[in-house]
Amino acid sequence: MQYVAVDSPYGIVGQSPQIRQIRRQIEKLEGSLTPVLLLGESGTGKEVVARALHTSCGRGTLVPIDCGSLVGPLMESELFGHTRGSFTGATEGKKGLIELANGGTAFFDEIGDLPLELQVKLLRLLQEREYRAVGSLLRQKVDIRVIAATHRDLAREVDRGAFRQDLYYRLNVITIRMPALREHKDDIPLLVERFLAKSGGRYTMTPEAMDLIMKHDWPGNVRELHNAVDRLVAMAQTPLLLPDDLPSTVLRQGAEYPIHQAAAAIAGTRNSQQAGPKLILPLHEVEKRAIIDALEQTRGDRTVAAMMLGIGRTTLYRKLKEYQLPAVD
Repeated sequence: MQYVAVDSPYGIVGQSPQIRQIRRQIEKLEGSLTPVLLLGESGTGKEVVARALHTSCGRGTLVPIDCGSLVGPLMESELFGHTRGSFTGATEGKKGLIELANGGTAFFDEIGDLPLELQVKLLRLLQEREYRAVGSLLRQKVDIRVIAATHRDLAREVDRGAFRQDLYYRLNVITIRMPALREHKDDIPLLVERFLAKSGGRYTMTPEAMDLIMKHDWPGNVRELHNAVDRLVAMAQTPLLLPDDLPSTVLRQGAEYPIHQAAAAIAGTRNSQQAGPKLILPLHEVEKRAIIDALEQTRGDRTVAAMMLGIGRTTLYRKLKEYQLPAVD
């Protein structure tokens, strides 16, 4: 998944020191064919940086190669291609991903998942700048730039024998470390704004929803944030995006969110969108509606609903009894 902002340098959104540093590194590598190793957790935007590095190089095509999918008997064929009749079912020749990347960039995504037998062949490709298709006796020259990315600790993988040391040294010429989103939360509003802009600019995040988003640690990083914003847009009943449409994981981490704030966001904010004088509901009715919406949002899960409302489970039981609401499991 790509997180590209047209008005952001290299398409990389953010103004934190970490993101500025990454942009400086890309700028220094403009026009370079030097291999680059991108390190970071899943969802931090490694592919975005790979595309930026490729664009800054200014030549050929970027060919993403999912190393985790290169398994089974045909994995070498996927990478290097094959000739007609080279194996059962090879009724015609096929170009491999390396040939498609010739003259451009081969992006090895999750290089740590590459099987050892292919690591040997990739090392030879980097050393000799040539390869041989499956079933062919001829070696073909290739001119590619290699960018690799992984969420693994490759040095540790080398120690345990799961990754070749010589290949690690070949790839680890320039290293760019991608920060986890929890390490640069100041960039979250900019990212949210960019994702909402992709929806046509029709939606606005309420302060209450943004507050919960900022409190969440986002273990899935930018990818998880993007999915959460997409969910908000899909669930929205008005142009204002409200807390009750956020994923339960985000609501659970923001359990301290007070019930009166939830009520205001759910009832008061929606009422403000109606034409005419603003409707003021009695406090008990606002609170009752907040509880109903929380139970609907959590499909009757009282534990999560209580955390969403910022109250204890016992308090929720008391409120259910007070407002004569069904205590659905």
